[in-house]
Amino acid sequence: MPAQDLRSGDPLFATDRTLQIVVWNTAAEELTGIPAEEAIGRPCWQVICGHDDRGALTCHADCAGARDALAGWPVRRRALWIKTSSGRRRVALSTVVVPDEPGPLIVHLLDDADPGAQPSPPPGPRPMLSPRQLEVLRLLADGLTAKQVAHRLTLAMPTVRNHIRGILTELGAHSQLEALAAARRWGLL
Repeated sequence: MPAQDLRSGDPLFATDRTLQIVVWNTAAEELTGIPAEEAIGRPCWQVICGHDDRGALTCHADCAGARDALAGWPVRRRALWIKTSSGRRRVALSTVVVPDEPGPLIVHLLDDADPGAQPSPPPGPRPMLSPRQLEVLRLLADGLTAKQVAHRLTLAMPTVRNHIRGILTELGAHSQLEALAAARRWGLL
């Protein structure tokens, strides 16, 4: 079945085995607010930026769901917080593999898990990050390394390290990954 023949009234996107999006239907556009032109050809994990309810990153270049589906294992439906044009949204994601030429398609069906739900922030006072710390945090969330952040912002590496240390302290995190999860729970990203 050619990728363009995948049709569904439900939100759907499909990737090749390298996780590049090859199909992004109209219902997926409506659910996410992300047009197909912005999604097709990009890695799915960069487009939907899926996180679990604790804020931990679940969509990444080494996707366990895609890997298991390609290996022939059944993949259970799971709830994710995904990126949309208006913020984040909780969806249920089902994954199946469809044989295709030149290789299989990994098809993901999306469903609104909790219409109108928003992640609840953790208890306690809201973290107070400086505008520069927020800028560094957003670049780290986009996958840039500290060195790339320094280059992008034309800052010295020790300055970037100081900003990262301040972010970790303010968010009560022990690693950058933990800080990103906390920032997502607080709605800082």
